[in-house]
Amino acid sequence: MKLATLKDGTRDGKLVVVNSSLTRCTEAAHIAPTLQAALDNWDTAAAKLATLAESLEHDAVPSMRFHEHDALSPLPRAYQWADGSAYVNHVELVRKARGAEMPPSFWTDPLMYQGGSDSFLAPREPIRMADEAWGIDMEGEVAVIVDDVPMGASVDEARAAIRLVMIVNDVSLRGLIPAELGKGFGFFQSKPSSAFSPVAVTPDALGDAWDGGKLSLPLNVDLNGKAFGRAEAGIDMTFDFPTLIAHAAKTRPLAAGAIIGSGTVSNKFDGAPGKPVADGGVGYSCIAEIRMIETIESGEPKTPFMRFGDTVRIEMLDAEGHSIFGAIEQTVEKYNRG
Repeated sequence: MKLATLKDGTRDGKLVVVNSSLTRCTEAAHIAPTLQAALDNWDTAAAKLATLAESLEHDAVPSMRFHEHDALSPLPRAYQWADGSAYVNHVELVRKARGAEMPPSFWTDPLMYQGGSDSFLAPREPIRMADEAWGIDMEGEVAVIVDDVPMGASVDEARAAIRLVMIVNDVSLRGLIPAELGKGFGFFQSKPSSAFSPVAVTPDALGDAWDGGKLSLPLNVDLNGKAFGRAEAGIDMTFDFPTLIAHAAKTRPLAAGAIIGSGTVSNKFDGAPGKPVADGGVGYSCIAEIRMIETIESGEPKTPFMRFGDTVRIEMLDAEGHSIFGAIEQTVEKYNRG
């Protein structure tokens, strides 16, 4: 089952069910007006939404063309957005880039930060920033939406709570990160609004690519129309989603609709940190990684962070080459408050 939230002039949009080919959709207001409302009553709503989805596939209900440009992030705002760093290769690289050692515990205990969740960007909405010098970077990730998770939940309980899967552009401002972390209090200004895919997908609709904890497909990241990353999301994921969810719920319950991110999808290459797509590797899901590789190889980074006018596209295709979640496609623009 695939679900989306369409713009309707309100903050939270309206819930629709989307067909498997992402071409048509049908309104679901008679079941739940918004995705959050569905998640708040998932045991009842899910079965009704699944029946509606089946009817949509057979053209048995009124439908309309699904346009990804009309979609908000599936949850335009959420009670919780906690982003992990499941791909420790990424953590190791970006810490090296700012001259920080990586403690051995990072391989056994997940990193996680609490991001802003009150205003997610739509998947085709521009990334508006006031200054290019902030080091604007994309981060291609996978994320899950959970049902209620009790405090102290086990990994198995966490696995059972996963309701929906999405992909993410977790925007980062690399130029602001070192000073913020230097204060010893974590990210805030350096982590502006993220954008999620046009469609959220139930795990059962992912088939064999989903094993209950990992999504084993390449994440395609294009920068200005050129292949930048093709990292395999199921490889080099040190901490799977149930582990990340259980980590987040160690000292607090998670409410239905909480979003847990994987962190930047990142692969090693023949035991080395990585290799560009153009050179036969799988590339990178963020610019910070290739800059680190360039620093290792030549003493300084060559690839600039995103500038005004640059466009990033993030998408995941199934084994037949069909888009699963739709595409996140965003252009960086100058922010003028007006």
